[in-house]
Amino acid sequence: MNQDLSIIALVAQASLVVKLVMAGLVMMSLASWAVIFAKIVGLRRVRASNDAFEKEFWSGRSLNELHQEARDTTAPMQRLFASGMKEFMKLREKRLDAASQLDGARRAMRVSLQRELDVVESNLSFLGTVGSVSPYIGLFGTVWGIMHAFVGLSNLQQVTLANVAPGIAEALVATAIGLFAAIPAVIAYNRFARDIDRIANQLENFSEEFTNILQRNASSPMPPASSAASAGINTGMNAGPVTRR
Repeated sequence: MNQDLSIIALVAQASLVVKLVMAGLVMMSLASWAVIFAKIVGLRRVRASNDAFEKEFWSGRSLNELHQEARDTTAPMQRLFASGMKEFMKLREKRLDAASQLDGARRAMRVSLQRELDVVESNLSFLGTVGSVSPYIGLFGTVWGIMHAFVGLSNLQQVTLANVAPGIAEALVATAIGLFAAIPAVIAYNRFARDIDRIANQLENFSEEFTNILQRNASSPMPPASSAASAGINTGMNAGPVTRR
């Protein structure tokens, strides 16, 4: 008599523990795919917004104009710029020395950079967990299924391959599902980690370049308070266009 060894039949015939393991692995796989698609969209949006702001930053517009437009923004690089600019302006209004102004701006941008990276890296550890744990969970289901199959065979007087094959096949399905959950998660984790490293390097490079611009502005004299009020922003900064050096 031919036995049905299809995947659906093997899952249906598996023991309760193996079924629970399979169900857990399927849920982990679905959750990891949801994270993967969300991460693809999110990282693409981050890269596009950063590139757009960086192009705008070096287009020749003044720092004051860029800062006024950076209050309600979703671009990580623009928020990094806004945090450094805000702290620099605050310290410059207090008429602190140039070194204190630059140090304060660097600290503000460092905190903002870490905050942005924490957001970008969200759920990345989940993919790493799924990729590393799923094969072992599937292996546990396989071991349990094989043990359950051999316990059932102990009641038979004559054991043939036809008796052994269904139980072993049921158990191996758990390992297959574990690998199906783990492999995409590992690939996505490595790809996203590389993309996040590039974003981090882009933000760090921008922070250094912006610090150089602030250093040039910090060395300029602060205008009197009476004349600073008419400048639009009480920073005493050069409102000329931003250029690379």
